[in-house]
Amino acid sequence: MSMHGDELVRLLTALASPQRLRILAALVGGRRYVTELARQVGLSRPLVHAHLSKLAAAGLVTSELELAEEGHGIRYVQVTPFVLHLTPELIADAVATLPENDKEKT
Repeated sequence: MSMHGDELVRLLTALASPQRLRILAALVGGRRYVTELARQVGLSRPLVHAHLSKLAAAGLVTSELELAEEGHGIRYVQVTPFVLHLTPELIADAVATLPENDKEKT
């Protein structure tokens, strides 16, 4: 398995938040609509939306908009099945794909 450096950074950044881990854990039981998910994890809807954006950018969740009987849209979110097998070799290969100007100055 190979992974581009930017993709690895995006994935690890998404997983580095306790709130996003709680959201992923809540979605293991099946898809949820955002309001239900916010209640379940104890966060505001805007904050859940912000976390879901990061999770979606990393490919960890998907969402779909469905029309409710009352005519308004309800956004459902579900976890994307994934396996993360992180090795030193995978990190070395991914780092080799990062641009040189991404190096932090010490």
